[in-house]
Amino acid sequence: MDEGIFQAYEDEIQALEEEIRLLTEKYEDMQQDSTFFSDEEILKSINSFQRATQGETKEHASLSNLKAQLESLEADLSFLIELTGFNFISHSKKTVEKTQNGTLQKHRLSGKCHSLSFQLEFQLLEMENNEEVSAVVSDLSIIMESTEDSNVSKFLSRTEERGDLLTFFRSISTYAEWYEHRKHTFLHFKAKYPEIVSLPEGLLGDFIILRNPKVSGFELMIVWKIHLDEEGITTPVLDLLPKIPKQVLEQRMSSVESIPGKFRSALRLFGIEAAIENLIKVLGSGK
Repeated sequence: MDEGIFQAYEDEIQALEEEIRLLTEKYEDMQQDSTFFSDEEILKSINSFQRATQGETKEHASLSNLKAQLESLEADLSFLIELTGFNFISHSKKTVEKTQNGTLQKHRLSGKCHSLSFQLEFQLLEMENNEEVSAVVSDLSIIMESTEDSNVSKFLSRTEERGDLLTFFRSISTYAEWYEHRKHTFLHFKAKYPEIVSLPEGLLGDFIILRNPKVSGFELMIVWKIHLDEEGITTPVLDLLPKIPKQVLEQRMSSVESIPGKFRSALRLFGIEAAIENLIKVLGSGK
């Protein structure tokens, strides 16, 4: 064989061997880079993973805590509404003036006490003196449902003049409780004695009518007023007004005249519900 040709083959083989060697080294380097890490690199990776995991855990725990706090606050709010009867629907405030002596803010507040709605508007001046904070209410305006009662209107006017928010909330709470109690009592007797009890003005009225369906023309009206004086004292006032046929009234005048007094005595002895119950039973037993 020609020596030149042989040398060409030899050179080609060597070149291929060199290329194979280089490729082998490169492959081994790549394998080492992708599968082997130093202790420091491994530790960094572990710490990074732990931080990420802890962050997710803390975020989840934080959301769980916020949810638990929200549920607790909602439970507390429901308890306060049940306890006081007050449910505040909206509130806004605006700073009118701010000085070194204090801050004057205008407040608007709306809500309900049991079933009675109200709206308040007032200015509150907060002053700080020797680390003591005092507050003065002024320009108080009160709008409230069911103010057709002149006594309630007088109380609200008096409270506005004094700027006495504490008396308003305390007194309206008691008044609204009696208001609800009257409605529930009327509803109870109407449901229990539908043939005898009627509510001409519905549950919002302040009286009920008692009739014996077997005795024509005879009826009793129980009037239940809720008196609220200018000082905020609430007093239930009940009375009985009989309606008697003329011929019966002429024959038994003394007996008829004694009915309201006996009813008031029963109120003092037995309370409102028991006195009304006894009266209904006596009326219903009449022939």
